[in-house]
Amino acid sequence: MKVVILAGGFGSRISEYTEAIPKPMIKIGDKPILYHIMNYYASYGHNEFIIALGYKSEIIKDYFLNYKVLNSDFTINMSSEQITVHNKSSIDWKITLVDTGSNAMTGGRLIKLKKFIGKQDFMLTYGDGLSNVDLKKLLKFHKNHNKMVTVTAVRPSARFGELKIVNDKVERFEEKPQISDGWINGGFFIMKSIFIDLIKDEKTILERAPLEKVAIMNELNAYKHNDFWHCMDTKRDKDRLEEIYYSGKVPWIIND
Repeated sequence: MKVVILAGGFGSRISEYTEAIPKPMIKIGDKPILYHIMNYYASYGHNEFIIALGYKSEIIKDYFLNYKVLNSDFTINMSSEQITVHNKSSIDWKITLVDTGSNAMTGGRLIKLKKFIGKQDFMLTYGDGLSNVDLKKLLKFHKNHNKMVTVTAVRPSARFGELKIVNDKVERFEEKPQISDGWINGGFFIMKSIFIDLIKDEKTILERAPLEKVAIMNELNAYKHNDFWHCMDTKRDKDRLEEIYYSGKVPWIIND
């Protein structure tokens, strides 16, 4: 299943880093958070990615264009310009990088990916959140309920969009209210491709009109995830993720 990652925002709340690089390229340990997200999906066999770029898109493009050299030892013959790469990376990902514009909203970015997504169901998440959600169980849940959209619901602090859930059905989708039930939008969506038709234009915010409409249509279900989830909105978040990474017990890395 194709995985869409929204990676085009300005990341203004973590400007200590994003003045120079886009938020998804901020490193957790020795790799960008975007890499960690992709590696998690790939560990479940989902290795075809479509990345919606925007702010400083050239930095993400350059990272993947030069990934093999950046992550390997190599010998370069300066006269012939021949490069011999040693200990090559073994990742087998297929990555489509699409510049969706610096000012497009989240829904607008998705609509610009329609031709790359095709007619099949697809996964979607944000380029700044890590989790250990079981993607096999998530996919099974989505198929069993057969709704247009499945969202992963998580329970962190009260600064994100809240979901009103009754018997696994999302009855209300509100962007960043005061938390009442405790469940919020954690990303890690699975969507039918027809959902994209509900997006009006590049100014559409995914988390407002489109998802609110799907909830009213009784076509939005929530997969409740009670374990690890953490986004990276601020430097404090980044520091916390690094603390977890260097602890040696990393929830989002699956060991073979």
